[in-house]
Amino acid sequence: MTSTSKGILRPFLIVCIILACFMACLLIYIKPTNSWVFSPMESASTVMKMKNFFSSKSDYFNETTILVWVWPFGQTFDLTSCQAMFNIHGCHLTTDRSLYNKSHAVLIHHRDISWDLTNLPQQARPPFQKWIWMNLESPTHTPQKSGIEHLFNLTLTYRRDSDIQVPYGFLTVSTNPFVFEVPNKEKLVCWVVSNWNPEHARVKYYNELSKSIEIHTYGQAFGEYVNDKNLIPTISTCKFYLSFENSIHKDYITEKLYNAFLAGSVPVVLGPSRENYENYIPADSFIHVEDYNSPSNNNDDDDDDDDDDDDDDDDDDDDDDDDEQYIGQA
Repeated sequence: MTSTSKGILRPFLIVCIILACFMACLLIYIKPTNSWVFSPMESASTVMKMKNFFSSKSDYFNETTILVWVWPFGQTFDLTSCQAMFNIHGCHLTTDRSLYNKSHAVLIHHRDISWDLTNLPQQARPPFQKWIWMNLESPTHTPQKSGIEHLFNLTLTYRRDSDIQVPYGFLTVSTNPFVFEVPNKEKLVCWVVSNWNPEHARVKYYNELSKSIEIHTYGQAFGEYVNDKNLIPTISTCKFYLSFENSIHKDYITEKLYNAFLAGSVPVVLGPSRENYENYIPADSFIHVEDYNSPSNNNDDDDDDDDDDDDDDDDDDDDDDDDEQYIGQA
């Protein structure tokens, strides 16, 4: 994998994963129907007209057509690779807006919706078409945009209660036995971070923890940027890795966790509750900061030590520009 800036690689790889899962889900989820229309736009008059329209160019009416209205984060890639890479058939994925009236679903990324909504489709919505709201950011980093409340029919996010869930990563059971060799660990604990805010829960926790143990730090916040090529090798030199989220919300468990697994390091997590993490990974595969009463000592400490660095900060306002890119699925 070649080295790229964090502004390009992370969104690009996330989008690849999203569209792979997304297409598989839609083959089950989306079927043409004329039984309803949920749209502020004027709907097309009849399904028969749409059948006639579909007969032009090619017969998309017999397969699920998904229109990506705007490239998420502005990152593009070859859509024709989806069938070859993921063996998904009967689904036509496109960015060709001329196929809007033929599309069974329109995927719209929240961050790319203009504040005045003028970059949304302005044509009448076909009665069989569903709009899908896509968002991978936490509520803390999701700007409120008025006027979209009743536009969408399905949600595509990292949350388990979404219509289509797209997690940042997942664990799978290997069908082939293999021997895992733990990389040579030169350091005890490390952390890669770019976005530094003294009010963030993760920064407060780090400040206290660093009083007790040495933490090897990397990233723009510490003047040592780590690119995607060197990220996993850097983490792999440490026995423990601080997989600290930039904001704390249900199911918001990002690549920070899975990068630790890829590196063969034990993740120390700060994010949603331990129970929430256990919905995704084995209970004995990580350390949660809530396992201890304070970052500076063990459970024998008084409960009032550091009374609370750990939960205030669903309200952080800064964008998450962490050096960590999504490298792959573990």
